[in-house]
Amino acid sequence: MHGLDLLLSNLIQPIVLAFLLGTIAGAVKSELELPEAIVKLLAIYLLFSLGITGGRELAKADLASLGPMIGITLIMTFGIPTLAYLVTRRLGQMDVSNAAAIAAHYGSVSTATFFASMSFASSLGTPADGYITAMVAFMEFGVIYALVIARVVQGQTRPEGNNAPELLMSVIRGRGILLLIGGMTIGYLASDKQWQQIAPFFEGLFRGMLMLFLLEMGITAARSMAAFRQVGMFMAAFGTIMPMAHGILGVTLAYYAGMSHGSSFVFGAICASASFIDAPAACRASLPLANPGIYLTSSLGVTLPFNLLLGLPTYYSYATWLYR
Repeated sequence: MHGLDLLLSNLIQPIVLAFLLGTIAGAVKSELELPEAIVKLLAIYLLFSLGITGGRELAKADLASLGPMIGITLIMTFGIPTLAYLVTRRLGQMDVSNAAAIAAHYGSVSTATFFASMSFASSLGTPADGYITAMVAFMEFGVIYALVIARVVQGQTRPEGNNAPELLMSVIRGRGILLLIGGMTIGYLASDKQWQQIAPFFEGLFRGMLMLFLLEMGITAARSMAAFRQVGMFMAAFGTIMPMAHGILGVTLAYYAGMSHGSSFVFGAICASASFIDAPAACRASLPLANPGIYLTSSLGVTLPFNLLLGLPTYYSYATWLYR
């Protein structure tokens, strides 16, 4: 499939069209809006579903062969925040707090991009392996690393907390880690008979729930674009060029680590993504001087739409070229 055909194929997928519909609704200031409680429930369902189904696949995998995958996950978990911090500090001339906040967002994983890439890979007949969910959970620790960078550079040790153990616990307590790791444990331990009893809920409804979630993400992304002037041209470029570089590097490393076509694509997509759910909460608590108008608008208003509309077909085309 050529690049243009792949792009058009991606744009007319129901999950992407749902995101576009939400974007249009947000742009025209429509009354369409999902209640906050529903949005949280959708996020919990999607994370828990991916954890459980990933655990099922992990139970079938040869764990001895996962060493290279763990290695490249470590490289990207620490490499992405480090690069993002250095670029925003040196080229963007940002202060430590804002640079570290951006590093935390781009070092973490966007659940929406992860969901969409998993669905995208399956729709093209190259589903990702279940162990990719474990890699996503591990990469969430990039948030801790970015916040530790800020603490080390600033030389801050706050008596009320925010030291390394507290930062570690804050990420572990986050719903992303708990739901993914907890779900994987349940899926790993479940027997085939037990899985058949719950599979219709966690597999059959997944794409419909994902469409509702992306509808809301489109609305939120469109509304966050009002803060675009605060981001500036530098962050607009950063929010597209850096994800592309991370995505291509992620696919390349996954290819040489022996991962499958679909898994390499999804790994590249999660490396290219930027968090806008868990990372903002951590940054508001640990980096109060960082400007949400910068890191939220960049991750949600620039990088998320870029990845869903152009990034995913690009990473997939590159993966297809590698595996030809």
